[in-house]
This record gives sequence, structure tokens and C-alpha cells, in this order.
Amino acid sequence: MAEGNRLGKRHEEIIARAAVLFDEGGYGNVNMASVADSVGIAKPTLYHYFGGKDEILFEIHEQFIDNLLRQYESRRGLGLSAAEELRGLMADTFELMSTHRGHLRVFFESRRELSEEAQATIRAKRDRYESIMVGTIERGVANGEFRQVDPRLTALAVFGMCNWGYQWYRPEGELGSQELADTFFELLFEGLRSREP
Repeated sequence: MAEGNRLGKRHEEIIARAAVLFDEGGYGNVNMASVADSVGIAKPTLYHYFGGKDEILFEIHEQFIDNLLRQYESRRGLGLSAAEELRGLMADTFELMSTHRGHLRVFFESRRELSEEAQATIRAKRDRYESIMVGTIERGVANGEFRQVDPRLTALAVFGMCNWGYQWYRPEGELGSQELADTFFELLFEGLRSREP
């Protein structure tokens, strides 16, 4: 295996293990020694990859938001309706609860631990993702798929539905991430009102 590939694989392993540790124990309670131990390397070796815990935290944040943006980009040009795109955006978050569980808690609970510069970088990406959600809802309203609603307020409601899921969602549960996203989408799209007369 080439040196670059080996270093890249170890780099990703450190981020993944640290995300789990931060999720389970809280960012403030985890130190570089425990991260090194969880990966099975010496602490000085860990500093070969990261200058400090804050750099790992930033990487976790960036991986999470970049994953969401990448998933959105992968659907562009497919000619999806606004409803289909909204369903996809919701499913992306639930899928990450299965594949990157530790990243979610870190992303939603530890952003204030980032440096000001790192916060600004992540904030710009978060704002872009929010604008994608708002734009999708605006498109649905404009073409008649959705009724007249405040697009930003609706986007915040969608985020509230999906982003809180990491607190209770378990991948081994009865519903998979896609099924859960579909259920939430139907609740959002159809509401709770009975269609019976």
C-alpha cells in the first residue's frame, strides 16, 4: 500500500474514532491520549496527523456538512420535483445517523468549541445548505407542489424534525433510515388530519 493511502486511511480512522468518543463522552471529556488509545497508536504519533483536538473537531464538522452538500449535488440534474428533492434532503440526514452517528452529536452540540475561523468556515457551509432547503421549498411553492408557506420557516421546521433524530434514532430499530425519512416526509407533506369525512 502506498504511503499516502496508508496515511489517508489512518487519518479517516482517527476522525471516525474521535467522533464516537466525542459522542459517547462529550468533547470536553475526551483528550488526545484517549483518542490515540482508541485508534491503537501512540500519542506522539497522533500529533503527526493532527496538531490538537480542535483540528479533529473541525474535521468532523466539515465531513458532516460536506457529506450533506455532496449528496445534494449528486441529485442535481436528475430533474427531480421539489417534493422528491425535499424527501432526498430529509433522507440524507437520517442516512448519516446510520453511517456517521458520532458526527451528528458533535455537529449539533459542539460547534461553539471551534475556533472563530473554523466556525466561520462551517457557518458558511451551513448557510449554503439552509439556502438549498429554502430554495427547494420556494420552488415547490412556485410550481404549485406545495401550498403557500413561508419557505424559511418551513425549512426550519424540517430541520427541527430531522436534526433532533440523533437523540433517539437507533439504526438497529424497527425502521431503517430511508423508511424513517419517508415517514417524516409523509407527516410533513400530508399532515395529521384524517382524510375521512
